[in-house]
Formats: sequence, C-alpha cells, structure tokens
Amino acid sequence: MTSDLAGPVLDDIDARPGSTASLLRTFIGVFLRPLGGWISAADLVALAGDLGIEPAPARTGVARLKQKGLLLAAREEQIGYRLNPAATRMLERGDRRIFEMREMTDADTWCLVSFSMPESARSVRHQLRRRLQWIGAGVVSPALWICPGHLQDEVMQILDELDARRWATLFPTYTPVPAGTLIDAAAQWWDLDALRDEHLTFQASLATLPDEPFAAYVHLIDRWRVLPYTDPGLPPSMLPTDWPGRRSFDEFARRSAQLSAPAWAHVRARMA
Repeated sequence: MTSDLAGPVLDDIDARPGSTASLLRTFIGVFLRPLGGWISAADLVALAGDLGIEPAPARTGVARLKQKGLLLAAREEQIGYRLNPAATRMLERGDRRIFEMREMTDADTWCLVSFSMPESARSVRHQLRRRLQWIGAGVVSPALWICPGHLQDEVMQILDELDARRWATLFPTYTPVPAGTLIDAAAQWWDLDALRDEHLTFQASLATLPDEPFAAYVHLIDRWRVLPYTDPGLPPSMLPTDWPGRRSFDEFARRSAQLSAPAWAHVRARMA
C-alpha cells in the first residue's frame, strides 16, 4: 500500500556526482519508468552493487530517497519501491534537459523575470533565486533575471510551486541591447568561468568511466546531468569562440548511444 507525498518532488541538483545519493537517483530516473515504475529492494541493492555501492550505504541511500519523496515503499510479490507519481513531471523535464540539450540561436526569444517580494517572504525570495539559478537563468540585477524563452514554462512552474506568482512578472523579449557587447553582457549575467570549468571537468572525467557498460552508462549520465541545467545553452554570438559546451554535449551523446543498449541488457538480465 502506498500514498503520494504532498507537494512537488524536486531534482537534487546539489547532490555530488558519484555519491551514493546521486548515483541512485540517476539510476532511478533513467531506468525505473521503463521498468513499470517498481523495483524489488533486492534488485535495487544488487544493481547498486554493480555501481560500486556496498549494501549498507545503498539501503541508507534508498531510505533518503524515500524521505525526499522520490520513492514510495510498495510491496508486490516481494518488498520493493515504487516511483512516486509526483516525481514524473520532474523526471520528464530532466529527460528533455539531459538528452536533448538545446543551444539557442540569435533568432530565439528570451524571458525576463522581474519580481518584488515583501520582507515577510524573504525565504521564498531566496528559494526563487536558487531555483532560477538551477535552471540556468542569469542575473541582470537582484530582482531581474534572464533565461532562454523556451524555459518560460519552467519559470512559471517554479513560481506556482513557490506560490510566488503574484510577486513576479514575465517579459518575453528578443535580443537584449546592453551598453556593451553581448559577450560582455553574458559574462556579467552568468558565471561563464565557472561554467567553463564544469565542462572541462566533465570532459576530463570521461577518461575514468568504469569499464562495464552498465556502470559506465550510469556514471556518464550522473556526471553530465547537472550541466544541462546550469548551462543555459547561450547562442554562439554571446560566447567566447573556444566555448567547450558543444564538445561536452557531443561527447555525452556519442557515449550514451554506445552504452545504452548493453546497460539495459545488464539490468534486464539482473532482474530476470
């Protein structure tokens, strides 16, 4: 018997790639829905072991995912876990971000997010800024943020989930006209140096993927999955000529295509 937890289930952007919590969340996000949304506790612990996670930390990690609302205890023929239906929207959004990273063109629209909140809503203001940063929005000023136009629906969802819609106004717009160049403006609105380091770190990490395809596939996605959120996919006209973002995505897409089928074969054999 299960019951849905109230409220949305949020992605754990802060989870350290390679940690037990992050690897389990990545596995669940990729595999559990196609498997019907349910997995036995024994199979989950066994597959965690194939990722290098010992049984005791795996069980602790699963318990934490239950606390966060991603999993629900659900006994079928044996003890197991079911994906919380409230997490489906978040995971579908993650699928689009992770596997279909979008690069803007100069013709694409932008979305400006302006908000003014009373001091009594300080905590909401903090959460809003944090979650806007999570989806790759840039900071024009403390109460004016900018993001690609295709993220407008995600901004609306964030405002609704925080009950902050009444304090915010969204402005769809075309190319901004800053005082200097667009490249200079992008460097002011986003921390491009930190983002570049994230891309280069990801690219270097590819040399240390596990040899076994299942573990390599999960680790690949786990190391990659935050980047499509924090990188807004700015148009080339706003980026330095040696920007590493395209190479990161191409390498991820190539390796993901190579590893997906053998990884799935491993999971189905393990659960047979």
